[in-house]
Amino acid sequence: MTDSEIPTGPPPATAEELRAAILERYDGLSKRLQQIARYVLDEPNDMALETLAVLADRSGVQPSAIVRFAKSFGYPGASQMQRLFRDGLLSGQSALGYGERVRRFAQEVDSRAGGAGAELLAEFVQGNTLALQNLGETIGEKDMAQAVGLIREAEIVYVVGFRRAFPVSSYLAYSLQQLGKRTMFIDGVAGLARQQVQSIGPRDLLIAVSYHPYAEETVNAVEIAAGKGARVLSISDSLVSPVAKSATAVLQVRESEIRSFRSLAASICLAQALVIGFAFEASEFEKLAPAE
Repeated sequence: MTDSEIPTGPPPATAEELRAAILERYDGLSKRLQQIARYVLDEPNDMALETLAVLADRSGVQPSAIVRFAKSFGYPGASQMQRLFRDGLLSGQSALGYGERVRRFAQEVDSRAGGAGAELLAEFVQGNTLALQNLGETIGEKDMAQAVGLIREAEIVYVVGFRRAFPVSSYLAYSLQQLGKRTMFIDGVAGLARQQVQSIGPRDLLIAVSYHPYAEETVNAVEIAAGKGARVLSISDSLVSPVAKSATAVLQVRESEIRSFRSLAASICLAQALVIGFAFEASEFEKLAPAE
């Protein structure tokens, strides 16, 4: 057993405690254990409902590796770790996890030959509906309140997101500017992304939007912002992505993928909710502020 696999204390008693422990120890885990850690964080329903053999197949490791992962956090075996996720399932949540619903949908789409017009539209509508439903289950009131609070409290909001994330980041920057929030959009024109974020300070906020395989420019912006003491709000597909690990707050978005095309429907929906939430909270804050 390597140092990264040695338990550092009693095993976490809840799924939330295990999640926090994984995030704290993630960088010190071996590459194989990091692979399992990411799957545990991204697919909690699978962890609750599936057999060890299925979990091993889907995460791309041997069953013994999952057992070793569980023992590294102090559990006698994998079943004791899985019990935390079964106990943590919300009573109103569907017994079928998001990952499994997506897999079944993808298999159904793949079994169809060709497709055009209304059929294609229906596929994209169904896939995005699944992603939007999962968004509502993943991000709660506390998460939204923290994110909106970060935006309201920031002196200047810097927004960055390249490649597939660019439409989301540009929407956020445009909308916040329309609401009168001091906003700096890091668009990287002429390769100046690094220079654009250099002026960020400890009273500012960086909103970073990035999905696998994570744009290097966005990762660099997060590192610069964290190094200057600024707070970071990350919108990403994993809690352990390069833009999430040093973030003040992370909003996890799992987008749909239909016929190898990844959508942005859930991300845009989240961006809209953040902007409207900020607008509402800012107006309420102004009402409560004492007159000069």
